[in-house]
Amino acid sequence: MAERMGFFTDSSVCIGCKACEVACKEWNQLPDDGFVFEATSYDNTGMLGASTWRHVAFIEQAHEVSVHGDDGVDRWLMSSDVCKHCTNAACLDVCPTGALFRTEFGTVVVQPDICNGCGYCVPACPFGVIDRREDDGRAWKCTMCYDRQRGGLEPACAKACPTDSIQFGPLDELRERAEDRLARLHADGHDEARLYGENPDDGVGGAGAFFLLLDEPEVYGLPPDPVATTRDLPAMWRWAGAAAVSLAGAVAVAFLGSRGRGSAS
Repeated sequence: MAERMGFFTDSSVCIGCKACEVACKEWNQLPDDGFVFEATSYDNTGMLGASTWRHVAFIEQAHEVSVHGDDGVDRWLMSSDVCKHCTNAACLDVCPTGALFRTEFGTVVVQPDICNGCGYCVPACPFGVIDRREDDGRAWKCTMCYDRQRGGLEPACAKACPTDSIQFGPLDELRERAEDRLARLHADGHDEARLYGENPDDGVGGAGAFFLLLDEPEVYGLPPDPVATTRDLPAMWRWAGAAAVSLAGAVAVAFLGSRGRGSAS
């Protein structure tokens, strides 16, 4: 297997230009989202979905009024969200057809020609990333531009990002780079900065796409403690197996007992 590749998205330098969204749609030939204007936001796509594999969220925050009585200054947080390509990917665990698979780069990809539209992967994702298209029912999500990676190219979103907010490369190197960036921000007084999804010991085994955030995950619409929804499956299968053996034993005892009573009569 090739070296595991991933995304490090540094929201502290994201300017909300949505170049990543446009590049993603153009390269992957994704349909539009109906051009529905979100009247309460500059965000025109709303969320990740079957036709939006990169989504830049606009989060407006009002600061408290200062002690001098000055008006509060609004702060805009930008975050380019994407599939996390989890180490412990629940979507992969529940797919009955093998449409979802782990690539040689460690990413998780849906094969649309194999997907039967069962939808099991949709509720399995702890981040609500995967979605199905209404026209054919099949599931779709970010592939981290698997076709481009196989050709030695970086994903379209990272290529188009003008501020290097989206960085692509070997996952271990990205984690080191992210730790250095976080340390610099903390040294500059940005104590609220934090990494999200970089820890291999978290509930999904670490993400292949992780983030530097300037506030709590919930502010960005991210679960604070994501957990692979299939983490208990091995224990459940063991319990089911033990129950089946016990049931079979009870049936056998009852059957032999009934035969013994029949012979005695």
